[in-house]
Amino acid sequence: MLAVYKECTFVYQRLVMQHTCVDLTFEMARLVTALKLSIFYYHLVNTVINHPNSSNFKFVQINHYLVTSLLSCIHHWINDDAQQPRKRSEIQAEAMERKADFTEKKAALSAMQIEDARRRYAYLLGQTDIFAHFLNIAKMKSTDARKFRDFTDKGIKTTEKEPPSRNRRKTEKEEDEELIKNDLNDEPLTTFSFTESPAYVTGGKMRDYQIQGLNWLISIYENGINGILADEMGLGKTLQSISFLGYLKHFLDNKGPHLVIVPKSTLHNWFSEFKRWVPSITAFIFHGPKDERAGLISSSLHSGKFEVCITSYEMCLLEKSAFSKVAWQYIVIDEAHRIKNENSALSQIVRLMNCRNRLLLTGTPLQNNLHELWALLNFLLPDVFSSAEDFDNWFSTDQEGDQDKVVKQLHKVLRPFLLRRIKSDVEKSLLPKKRINLYVGMSTMQRMWYKRLLEKDIDAVNGAAGRKESKTRLQNIVMQLRKCCNHPYLFDGAEPGPPYTTDQHLVDNSGKMALLDKLLQHLKAQGSRVLLFSQMSRVLDILEDYCIWKEFDYCRLDGTTAHEDRINSIDEYNKPDSSKFIFLLTTRAGGLGINLATADIVIMYDNDWNPQVPRIVLIVLVKKSKWLSSVSLQRYRIALMSTTWNAIEEKVIDRATQKLRLDQLVIQQGRVIQPTKNSSKDDLVSMIQYGAESIFNSSDSTISNDDIGEILRRSEKKTAELDDKYKNMGLDDLQKFTVEDTTSAYQWEGEDFRDKRSGIGMNWIGPSKRERKVNYDVDNYYRQVSLTSTRTANPRPPKPKTMTLQEYQFYPTRLLELNEKEKYEFWRSVGYKPSRADSTETDETAAEKWLALEETRIETAEPLTDQEIAEKEQLTQKGFESWTKRDFQTFCRANEKHGRDNLEAIANDMEGKTLKEVEDYATVFWKRYTEIPDHEKIVGNIEKGEARLKKVQEVHEAITAKISKYRLPLQQLKLVYGQNKGKNYTEEEDRFLLVTLGKFGYGTDDIYEKIRTEIRKSPLFRFDWFIKSRTTAEIMRRCNTLVMLLSKEIEAEDDREDRKRKSKDVSVAPSKKKK
Repeated sequence: MLAVYKECTFVYQRLVMQHTCVDLTFEMARLVTALKLSIFYYHLVNTVINHPNSSNFKFVQINHYLVTSLLSCIHHWINDDAQQPRKRSEIQAEAMERKADFTEKKAALSAMQIEDARRRYAYLLGQTDIFAHFLNIAKMKSTDARKFRDFTDKGIKTTEKEPPSRNRRKTEKEEDEELIKNDLNDEPLTTFSFTESPAYVTGGKMRDYQIQGLNWLISIYENGINGILADEMGLGKTLQSISFLGYLKHFLDNKGPHLVIVPKSTLHNWFSEFKRWVPSITAFIFHGPKDERAGLISSSLHSGKFEVCITSYEMCLLEKSAFSKVAWQYIVIDEAHRIKNENSALSQIVRLMNCRNRLLLTGTPLQNNLHELWALLNFLLPDVFSSAEDFDNWFSTDQEGDQDKVVKQLHKVLRPFLLRRIKSDVEKSLLPKKRINLYVGMSTMQRMWYKRLLEKDIDAVNGAAGRKESKTRLQNIVMQLRKCCNHPYLFDGAEPGPPYTTDQHLVDNSGKMALLDKLLQHLKAQGSRVLLFSQMSRVLDILEDYCIWKEFDYCRLDGTTAHEDRINSIDEYNKPDSSKFIFLLTTRAGGLGINLATADIVIMYDNDWNPQVPRIVLIVLVKKSKWLSSVSLQRYRIALMSTTWNAIEEKVIDRATQKLRLDQLVIQQGRVIQPTKNSSKDDLVSMIQYGAESIFNSSDSTISNDDIGEILRRSEKKTAELDDKYKNMGLDDLQKFTVEDTTSAYQWEGEDFRDKRSGIGMNWIGPSKRERKVNYDVDNYYRQVSLTSTRTANPRPPKPKTMTLQEYQFYPTRLLELNEKEKYEFWRSVGYKPSRADSTETDETAAEKWLALEETRIETAEPLTDQEIAEKEQLTQKGFESWTKRDFQTFCRANEKHGRDNLEAIANDMEGKTLKEVEDYATVFWKRYTEIPDHEKIVGNIEKGEARLKKVQEVHEAITAKISKYRLPLQQLKLVYGQNKGKNYTEEEDRFLLVTLGKFGYGTDDIYEKIRTEIRKSPLFRFDWFIKSRTTAEIMRRCNTLVMLLSKEIEAEDDREDRKRKSKDVSVAPSKKKK
């Protein structure tokens, strides 16, 4: 038997050596379980043999035969699996080879980084003395000073000979060597540069400024510098980057690997650009679901059979481990503003990747946020710009007069790393672009909704809101007003219907739609093709209905469009002889990864606060056609405004134009400036008030009936005036400019109201009379009182004290009666007359009865007596005033969870309530819960929860009763499986699950996670990989199955007991008859 045990141990060790936990299939898990059982039977046999009263040798012989049979099966399985170790050894060899290759490449990469650092420091110190400051800080803060000296001194100091002693003169030979060495060091470093489009760029000829950009990339590479290519959108940053990677391959034999990280929407565009311009580069797209990514990792990424990997931000986050195992030569990041926050997941993961060089691409101008600038520079040169605090301290200043000095210093720092050109400077052959703001009026329905929105928050419109949340409130008003400017049908209930129809009312009820209808018909007649943008996807819904009504062929793209549908729509619109007239897009979803080369008209239906959004939309969408199209591209941007009646969108255009001019003055020159702050509370109030007075004074439509030609001429003149207004402003004027300029809300109809506002007070905008019905007009009441003669004998009663009485606070019913009495007396005193419209009754007879009853109550109303007033004051203290709606809901949920009698557990779930408070509230609640609306639903949910608790308790008692029948339940407990035993779980595993379930209590919190922990800790399952690898959800399902089996077993036992009792009663009955 000892030999059998040793053989079992040897076989187990071979199994562990040949397979990992991941490799264990279900069949192998069963064999391992069988091996464990054989060891268990060995100990059982050994116990029987050694027992002093053992005489059943046959039992020992049977169990010995069982053990040897199991071992024979295991040996047979090992022999059949003889080929598996060889295959695994091959896989391990390949993995070791990849690891060695990665280690070798990483070492080579480190050596290149040291050489790059030496050249980088020498280059930067020659640019400006500012870098000496940061290099000294890096040296002082380096944890390895020797490493820093190696970076800076390698290649400069020589170790071949000892320097000559100061105590002797130099020989002629030594002096000649020194002079020759100095001459060599004084020779300028020459870098290769192109004068024409490279031969390896086969997709076409690069333009002069693109060749200059390529030469700049080569220059910073030779100097060990990482850079930011920040050309304006449309100048070919993608082509310049691809051509630079081609230079590395064809001239320096640097075949990568390179990593290009781009937005998901541009993946296929980047891949097609590689194939078009430099097809000699082997590129592939790393993107897809989890199973496909695993294949790409093994077949391409780790095999090294590629030169450029194109992936998205999301893939970097999901497969960070795989990307970190590659020694990258270059990492190119498109839309580099994604990493301006150094604490973001993407920024941190990209910083950890092994790479020699980094290149950032962005078309968005850099803002002078010092910390964001440091984050970008730290990503480019972490060894130079290592401390954000030092960077901020060096450039920040509290003195306003030193701003220019700070800007100049930042300019010097950014100059070696940043290249930014704008189209107007480098490309003189561009076709002219025409931008026109179309100014229109509002329809009658729009003016009505605009007025409602202003009146709804009139105190905020007048600037009277003084709370902290007032700015958020103002921003919401601005958003709602802009929706009204787009189309009133964006508000629920505005569109007439049902039935809802698509016809002329869609155009007549919106000033923008009325103009758009004229404009599109004009463009359709002249053969143009249109891109129509809006910020709001619901506006696209309205425009889509309009296109269907007008029978315009269209495509649509927004944030919900699938990637495949996106590509198909673009191809359908761009194909030759396409019948598509309009492409509907949202500005956020349509600004990246799209080439719509066949459109000549771009219409912005609404305006964005960010002036770069319409520019990005225009430039990116037509990037393919900008050199080829013979049609002058025009952009119409619709702004809701007319010469007399103004609205908020005029201020949006003003603010966007101001920002755009600021960008042209400063940022486009490669400099940076303090970022434009978000609109302040006063700015928002001024924008909302703009044109509000005219809205209140008139509700007539201001839509012009002029033809489209006259509208375009007038709008073009207005646009030119707006541009000239900001064109003449300098940098200081633009930075100090606010919404409340000299021509803002205070000038209306030729009169300046700036000085008159202080005399008017807070309510300088007088709202019109409300058209909605009111119960009583308090202002009118007090106005009449003030105009009444002082000889009036009977003063009217004051307005009743407003006190909110919630049903769940359970105030005495007498207090409700007194409140009703006071209300009717007040209505009688102000002469309020109810009408049938105030009734909620749908039946006319019932409405008449309600009206008569209300009139009777008002006519017979009497004021409260002094005794009733005192009684009311006392009753207000008897409710649960401190109980909020949230407290009430928590109380109800706690009753569902714990049952109405477990008040201690309910109190534990309630924050800020003591047990005594909960007991008092529960007593009143169960007496008066019928006063609460929907009390049937609330009590029903509580009863359902109590039923669940009762069922859980019954199940737990059944489990406890089952376990208590056995002295050793883990070995003796028997389950009646019937037909539901299954093939996966053994009876030993089921016994353990059921016993542990009874131990922790069925229905308790985290019960199945506790069982999972117990399984992993138990020595019974030390070799049972199947049960140890089950998830919490799988354990829960198995426990529920066992509970169901136990319930059926109990039901069967009860049925047997009932049958026995009935049969006993039947047998007893005849015997009684015989007697």
